Amino acid sequence: MKNTIIAFLLSLSSIAALGQTAPKPYGVLPTRRQLHWQETEMYGIVHFSMATFTDKEWGYGDESPRIFNPKHFSALQIVGAAKAGGLKGVIVVAKHHDGFCLWPTKTTDHNIGKSPFKNGHGDVVKEYQLACQKLGMKLGIYCSPWDRNSPIYGKAEYVTDVYRKQLKELYSKYGPLFISWHDGANGGDGYYGGSRDVRKIDRSSYYGWDTTWAITRKMQPGASIFGDVGPDVRWVGNEEGHAGETCWATYTPHAPEKGKKPGNGFVLDYQGTEGTRGGEFWMPAECDVPLRPGWFYHKSQDGQSKSADQLVDLYYKSVGRAACLDLGLSPDKSGQLSSPDANILKQFGQIINKTFADNLAAGATFTASNVRGNNSLKYGTARLTDNDRYSYWATDDSVTKAQLIINLPAPKTFNVIRLRENIKLGQRIDSIGIDAWQNGKWTRIAGASSIGANRLIRLPQAVSCSKVRLRVSSPVCIALSDFGLFKEPADLAAPVITRDKRGTAFRYSLLHILDFRAV
Repeated sequence: MKNTIIAFLLSLSSIAALGQTAPKPYGVLPTRRQLHWQETEMYGIVHFSMATFTDKEWGYGDESPRIFNPKHFSALQIVGAAKAGGLKGVIVVAKHHDGFCLWPTKTTDHNIGKSPFKNGHGDVVKEYQLACQKLGMKLGIYCSPWDRNSPIYGKAEYVTDVYRKQLKELYSKYGPLFISWHDGANGGDGYYGGSRDVRKIDRSSYYGWDTTWAITRKMQPGASIFGDVGPDVRWVGNEEGHAGETCWATYTPHAPEKGKKPGNGFVLDYQGTEGTRGGEFWMPAECDVPLRPGWFYHKSQDGQSKSADQLVDLYYKSVGRAACLDLGLSPDKSGQLSSPDANILKQFGQIINKTFADNLAAGATFTASNVRGNNSLKYGTARLTDNDRYSYWATDDSVTKAQLIINLPAPKTFNVIRLRENIKLGQRIDSIGIDAWQNGKWTRIAGASSIGANRLIRLPQAVSCSKVRLRVSSPVCIALSDFGLFKEPADLAAPVITRDKRGTAFRYSLLHILDFRAV
């Protein structure tokens, strides 16, 4: 009898323990390097090179190195302005399509050592590296595979003797890197050492990406690789700075050959804006967009930079949709960001910092319809406001639909809602609905069809209430790591007047602080 009782108690203990084990991962998962990339959220890509001095977007490759001579180049000013804007890193365009290298490379004479900058002893990439180290910013590298200057571009020896050696120089001298960025522009007309012709290549095979990116993995194992279709980070499919309203971190590329793996530098039937639900690869999206109309500085575009309000809107449509924002920065011929551009970044950073400085849901009482194994200590709702992206509220395996009631300590006014999943367990949630308790009943105020690493829902108008309800649906048990309510600073945006096609005027704020109303 005694043994039977002991066995029964042990079985109950085993069942309880089973209910408290971590949820099984769902689908493909991010690597450590991809997690670090995701946590970066915002960074800049700096285009400052030969095209800055020729007033072009793409140099032809026949430019003389003698024209590159910025009088007041300051990597500290550029990186500092990026940091003030809330960016956490910069990608340096070390070589653009014209082939001019901003470091003293041994692979070509078309480099900074042949310029008058610092009497031929300059190294712009090194200065960026030192500035990032000093300011606590991450560093990434862009080295264009296309080279309109090289006479051997299009031949196999260009890849082995020039491009891969350039990557090795950059990886060995300027790390550690958080990303290695690879452009999709490849092949076409160019100078090519004086031949002035067109070089056509098969960009899916010419660079031997498996071999080329093996160099990245070996020399910079912490760096995510960006390409049109990965392999670590995918292009979102536009240069407008926004992801799809629904945006999955998983993706199955459409390849011209059955079974073709991603990361071959080509795009066919591209669906990168939204990704693929339950995709074959973990390949989140990057949203790249220039601050100015062009990627390089052009004086004719002064005064046309995106405003701080426009950047805030893009922030919600990129970072707020579980992607990362890659903002193009364009120093002028002096070698610095213009004062107006630097001020825009500063204003943008202030808005974001003030918005998310105070989580109005902190101190609230959370009531969950289910807690995994009734283990509140490990899987309870306290995990939702503890500032740890990977601690989480979880439900039992059998519970795929659940709700939270958030009782605020006092009525609060908010217009931004933040949710995050513990993506170490995959992207699980299919949809959410959010309701506010108003006038004695629940009123739906928001919803979303994907969450992932970060979902920011910006309401069209501020909501005041003392109780919020979150409804969650998932194909597997839930693993939600964050819930927050925030209020944007109303004093940082002035209302503007627009008219629809019928001429009706509407007054609203670019920050959506004011209610939409006819005037």
